[in-house]
Amino acid sequence: MSGRLGRRRRGLLLGSCLAAVVGAAAPGTAYAAGTTGTTGTTGTTNVPPTVQNLQVEAKDCTTGGDPVYTGAPHPMLTAQVMDPDSDTSTSEYELWWTDKDGAEQRRTLTGSRTGTNIHHTMWLTFDIPADTVISWRVRATDGIANSEWSPAGPGAACRFVYDDQSPETPVVTSSDFPEDTWWGGAIGVYGSLTMDSPSPDVVEYEYFFTGRPYATVHPAEPGGPVTIRYVPLSNGPQTLTVSAKDRAGRRSLSKSYMFYPAPASAPVSHWKLADPAGSTTAGAETGRAARAGRGVTFGAAAPTLTPLTATATLDGSGHGFLTTDTPAVDSGRTFAVGAWVRPAETGRAMTVLSQDTATGPAYSLGLDAPAGGPASWSFTLGGAKVSGGAPESGEWAYLLGVYDTETGDAQLFVNGQEQGTKVKAAPVAADGGFQIGRLRGEDGYRQRWHGEIGDVRAYDRLVVPQEVTSLARREGKQLGHWSFSTAENGTTPEADGGAPLRLGPGATIHGTPRNDCHPDLDPDCVLLPYPLSGKGDLDLDGEGGHAVLDTPVVDTGDSFTLGVVTKFAEADATRPMTILSQAGEHTDAFKLRYEPTSRSWQLVMPVRDEAGAPETVVARVATPAGDNGQGTRLAIVYDDGTDTVTLYADGFTDAGATAHLANGWTSHGPFQVGRAHTGEGTDGWGEYLKGHVDEIEAFAGALPAFEVGRLGSEF
Repeated sequence: MSGRLGRRRRGLLLGSCLAAVVGAAAPGTAYAAGTTGTTGTTGTTNVPPTVQNLQVEAKDCTTGGDPVYTGAPHPMLTAQVMDPDSDTSTSEYELWWTDKDGAEQRRTLTGSRTGTNIHHTMWLTFDIPADTVISWRVRATDGIANSEWSPAGPGAACRFVYDDQSPETPVVTSSDFPEDTWWGGAIGVYGSLTMDSPSPDVVEYEYFFTGRPYATVHPAEPGGPVTIRYVPLSNGPQTLTVSAKDRAGRRSLSKSYMFYPAPASAPVSHWKLADPAGSTTAGAETGRAARAGRGVTFGAAAPTLTPLTATATLDGSGHGFLTTDTPAVDSGRTFAVGAWVRPAETGRAMTVLSQDTATGPAYSLGLDAPAGGPASWSFTLGGAKVSGGAPESGEWAYLLGVYDTETGDAQLFVNGQEQGTKVKAAPVAADGGFQIGRLRGEDGYRQRWHGEIGDVRAYDRLVVPQEVTSLARREGKQLGHWSFSTAENGTTPEADGGAPLRLGPGATIHGTPRNDCHPDLDPDCVLLPYPLSGKGDLDLDGEGGHAVLDTPVVDTGDSFTLGVVTKFAEADATRPMTILSQAGEHTDAFKLRYEPTSRSWQLVMPVRDEAGAPETVVARVATPAGDNGQGTRLAIVYDDGTDTVTLYADGFTDAGATAHLANGWTSHGPFQVGRAHTGEGTDGWGEYLKGHVDEIEAFAGALPAFEVGRLGSEF
């Protein structure tokens, strides 16, 4: 036999091509997947099939050991076919099993012709028995010749079992978090929960806690239990939802397990350091009193807008420390330590809190000042350190170091924000004294603190996110609120009797109109718009109209928040128009304006009080929406603790509306509504607003986002 037909009949084998074998093969030969070749007497390369590339429901074929389990009543079989002499080929499958009566059953299926060197698939169209081992083999054909069958001898055939039963609902138990029980476990404290199943073939549990991502765990043996560790991070009921999956991939019904953790516990050691001047010890709210060295002075200032009334000053000398004879917390387990601090210098390393061991500190929290590099805050445990933040002399910061023995993570928080990247650390148990303001070295104590320290706390648990924010929070204090409802003697009052705003020429109070005319009956009647909020708003003519407070409204060198509602027609925004500004001696400390070229709200803050100084600019792209009747609610937030300035529009911000501002400077000039310093004209003022302004609110402190979202709102 000669020609192509003769070559085609030399053999066709199932599988995928090995490049070396294919390159040496005689024309017209097809190959089995992933195999090695042998040469016959005819010179034709014969590559016997193997089972590595055969699958059941995308699971690799198994031989000899446990069969593949599937939950599909009509599973899909897959084999890879190659025939270098043809663009199409097909595969033939044979299946056999022993039925419940002991008789052997066999079935043969042939697939449709399709491309070569691809995975051919076959869905079983007949019913197969459940819980029965089904063996199968496969060969390739091109309609002229067949390959050999894939191995089918004892221990060589592919095998699978159809499982038609889903596993039973898993069972959850916990002595730490009893089901439907109040005050089981506690916020910030790890506990154990065990998942188990009555079904013996469960190989995986999928679970999640409300508000947290899904996770999976696997028992050591099919059907066995699995115990997970969990720490509640918030108040209220906690719900664990679990489902079991068996080896066939069938899933059980879900089990919901609810429990109610106790509130977070108080710190195990706590010193406010607000003791009377002249004290030689610091009284403890919890834990032991701390002995104070001669370099400690009580009665120092406390950070503003916090509940603290006083702190202690440490002079940086060998006598500037406080200490106890025992640890403040067990550092060999999960713990956290924190304090309010204000450094008097940042050019050298200084320790806020540390714990003695026989050879050095178990941990330390403080200020790091590497040679030639910028200062940063740091939390060190053993040989691991996490650093971040930018300490500033004379500026308050809240430091918190947290170590989680379950994850091995050490974290540092500064002013409620995580700094640096959490690091892996090994626990270091210690039984020596607790140190405030110094660190034990090989030759004695060093890194002595110079500055103020207050409200020192140590926890024997995790400090959860809500607490991290709360401990560092400085409450906003309202400095003024102007609603522009009335005017008297050229001024409009502040809501709580504070200083009124003085109205300049071109500024009027626009009150609630009567609107009792009917334009369809009287063409000369004009319906007037309602004010932005309440009983009135400030109407500015864009030519010189403004309102002014003859003193600053906020300290721009410290954290502050300003909110305002404004509205104007986009047709009137042919030039930049300023809504709010506060003057320095040579420039404005800030100005909030609309910039029509970029169609955006802008907050402009020069880095120093100097004409032409570099400016920090943040923007929110938006139209003024002058026709919606409500205007736009704008807010400025400067957070001196995190060195950020943020612009909000209608309660929202984005990445482009937040910027780094390391050092705000204090302006002493008047607060302006509707204009800004431009250096133009006879008086140097410009960017006059043509439009309406309402609900100006000023605060000392950086309000959190959820409070900013309410500024200017009637709801």
